[in-house]
Amino acid sequence: QVQLLESGGGLVQPGGSLTLSCAASGSIFSIDAIGWYRQAPGKQSELVAAITSEGTTNYADSVKGLFTISRENTKNTGILQMNSLKFKDTAVYYCNARVTDWNGSGDYWGLGTQVTVSS
Repeated sequence: QVQLLESGGGLVQPGGSLTLSCAASGSIFSIDAIGWYRQAPGKQSELVAAITSEGTTNYADSVKGLFTISRENTKNTGILQMNSLKFKDTAVYYCNARVTDWNGSGDYWGLGTQVTVSS
């Protein structure tokens, strides 16, 4: 069974950086798009960044030039490098991936990792 596990969240001061990782495990044939979403307290979930299997990226306007999404296909891992973090970036960050395994293709979610930007 496919599982996604996020890591790298934590407490950081404004202006600081964090790197989130999303590791997919299971009998994986291929991973199509990988996306990072976040949900702040009292707010709706929003797409932060996404990357296709070909490497095409898409970012929310609020993080363009500050966050970088990438992937390591040989390790079935997605990465979100977050720089110049702001208070408003505080949220639970979730990884989403479209994965094909022996059972077919499906969308999978991780359990999330907390990012807190605070002085």
